[in-house]
Amino acid sequence: MIKKTRLDLYLLNKGLCETRQKAQGLILAGKVRDINGKVLDKPGQQVLIGSEFFIDSAPMFVSRGGEKLLEAFKKLEIKVKDKICIDAGISTGGFTDCLLQQGAKLVYGIDVGYGQTAWKIRNNPKVILFERTNIRNLKPNDLLSRSNELPNFVVADLSFISLKLVFKSIGNLLEGDCIEGIFLIKPQFEVGKEKVSKGGVVRNPKFHTEAIESVIYAAKNFQWNIKNLIASPLVGPAGNHEYLAWMTLGNQSNKRINSEYIRNLVKETL
Repeated sequence: MIKKTRLDLYLLNKGLCETRQKAQGLILAGKVRDINGKVLDKPGQQVLIGSEFFIDSAPMFVSRGGEKLLEAFKKLEIKVKDKICIDAGISTGGFTDCLLQQGAKLVYGIDVGYGQTAWKIRNNPKVILFERTNIRNLKPNDLLSRSNELPNFVVADLSFISLKLVFKSIGNLLEGDCIEGIFLIKPQFEVGKEKVSKGGVVRNPKFHTEAIESVIYAAKNFQWNIKNLIASPLVGPAGNHEYLAWMTLGNQSNKRINSEYIRNLVKETL
């Protein structure tokens, strides 16, 4: 019998990657090729045991966040070419790096921290950084003091704060006929501390479902409506599974994204 295995596991077991998460990141970033030079971009793709693969060493983005966002762009067919964007929680700049590579015209990068953003991103003329800045305290005029255009697209990757607390503030910073955003839902920051296991990981599928539903419900209170929802292709640093929510401001929700859909997504993810 011909033996096959998942591509990400094969790279890990062959010692080509230190962790399965790194293998997944390289695959999703288009850095893995077969002996004929063909790019293999699906971590779960079945490959023959004994096959030979090559890995491009240079990462596609300044951090793993870019790989997460790229998956949303590819899977949901989202276009950001010429968009004015805001990156809430820019950190190293993985999301911003991905936005720029996908053709974004300008990115406002917001973070409460300082000095974290990669040099490549920090010095890009298409990036306007607001460090030591809480997104909830930011006003449209703050953005307009640095540029003459307000954003119409948002990406958010926040830590140690619930997304439920920022939807109103983010919405107030945006302008345009078609306002959209991709929000990274991290269950460990959306559920109570009593539901987080040792090591900071949320393991109970019920709590994942509760986290996602609570974020979608809170967003709707501020006219953000769910358009689609997928699992992040990479887990967080502690091993938490995360989710990418595509939302629009003002438009109707996608009725397909209901409780049953969310429960099934969580079941498939964990």
